[in-house]
Amino acid sequence: MALRVAFTLLQCWHRVPGGTARAALELADALAARGDVELVGVGPAGRGPARAGFEPTIPVRRLPLPYQAVYDLWSRTSMLSPERVTGQVDVVHVTAPTVPARRNAPVIVTLHDVFPITHPHVLTKRGARLLGRGVELAKTRAELVLCSSEQTLEQCRSAGFDPERLRLVPLGVRPSDVADADRTRVLDRYGLDSGFLLWVGTVEPRKNLATLVRAFRDAELGETELILVGPDGWDESMAALLAAGGPRCRSLGAVPAADLGALYAEATALVFPSLAEGFGLPALEAMAQGTPVIGSTGTAIAEVVGDTGLLVDPTDASALAAAMQRIVSDGELRSTLGEQARRRSLSYTWDRTAELTVAAYREVIDG
Repeated sequence: MALRVAFTLLQCWHRVPGGTARAALELADALAARGDVELVGVGPAGRGPARAGFEPTIPVRRLPLPYQAVYDLWSRTSMLSPERVTGQVDVVHVTAPTVPARRNAPVIVTLHDVFPITHPHVLTKRGARLLGRGVELAKTRAELVLCSSEQTLEQCRSAGFDPERLRLVPLGVRPSDVADADRTRVLDRYGLDSGFLLWVGTVEPRKNLATLVRAFRDAELGETELILVGPDGWDESMAALLAAGGPRCRSLGAVPAADLGALYAEATALVFPSLAEGFGLPALEAMAQGTPVIGSTGTAIAEVVGDTGLLVDPTDASALAAAMQRIVSDGELRSTLGEQARRRSLSYTWDRTAELTVAAYREVIDG
């Protein structure tokens, strides 16, 4: 008999859903494809759809409040269980650190990071408060906590989580070969020449874009462009960033998911010098296209990339500039790292993420 799971997806209605929503939706699709899990999505009040590009493919039941009010209620009370709208389920899977109290079914929480503890300054004041409370509630309300990376798992342990309730569940990627026609279509659509440096993410302080554009400006890269892809978040001015990067630094803003594969495939490298990452999906997605990554030491990016990319101190603009110069000038290095990255990415699949997730479901059900 299929397990019936309440699966929270409120983040898909955020102004900027971000990587947490993308990971939840990819996992939902992989779980639904198995046939041994019946997922019931949990969304906020209203009839409006989720943000474009973040529409769930599973059925969604709506809570009676908007997501902001739901988060406040969950952080302060034991009211409004997801089971109120899903009915009886075997497990409640909370896919972000906004954690309701247990009602009947056991609660499992996915934590991609513990930034409210380790990097509170990179969050908005409201985000630091709500997510910090959510991390604390995950300690007491969750039967199991699923961590996306070894780093997050170790940070949870250091933050006082019961080690016996932590499980490593890495994220995945969908491997795909991008057709030549799609490559040409995307290059033409955005007025690009092949061989640019690429950054992908939400524009926010922890992504370290100020250091990236300064390093790009100072590096000797010929006519190579730096292309920034992703929605505006908070506390960063894209206009100021572009001015600092110079005329070869461009922003495409948010792009359709259908265009991302070609952008990764046509890039010389993904430059991803975040100050903090709980996993780093863009790095893995670039690797799956055979594109090497310039990433950050001391973050989960290094865990994902391993020895298939160039890793630098994200606060060292000179080191970042040198890494960009090296990857642009050395075609043999790019080819070697790109092939190694592609092979490494094969070990990260959403099917494997789903398998480990279902194992966690059965563990809490069987006691």
